[in-house]
Amino acid sequence: MKRGSSLFLKAAVILMALPVLAGFVYLIYFLIRNPFNPEYALILYPIVIGILLTVPPYIFALSQGFRILNYIDRKDAFSNLSVKALQKIKISAFIISGIYFIILPFVYIAAEIDDAPGLIIMGMVPVFAALVIAFFAAILEKLLDEAIHIKTENELTV
Repeated sequence: MKRGSSLFLKAAVILMALPVLAGFVYLIYFLIRNPFNPEYALILYPIVIGILLTVPPYIFALSQGFRILNYIDRKDAFSNLSVKALQKIKISAFIISGIYFIILPFVYIAAEIDDAPGLIIMGMVPVFAALVIAFFAAILEKLLDEAIHIKTENELTV
């Protein structure tokens, strides 16, 4: 891979992390200074806490993607380190999907109170998006593992 495209992807990973971190800090600051209305707190706080709980696995998955890009730059893409990084991305995506799945009932209750059926669909999008990423990472992990296996067999043949 050319150095320019690798730098572009690294910049994209960083740009994906910055708004999430800024929103994380702002949301915590905002919640401390302006608590929710007490009658909606039992519904909204679990949703906000669930969103805040997904930030660390998201940032961790992005760091693993950045690590894979570094392996590609070092011409070490077909190694067990890349497979382990993909495993960690897969696990992080499953964690994110699970957290959003747990807060779906609260999203449903909030949608019923506000009479907003689109909110339910919007609450389901992160669950399925994270599942797609998890399954994609699992497939890439298996393909990369097989490629490493074939590579080691070819190196051993005379």
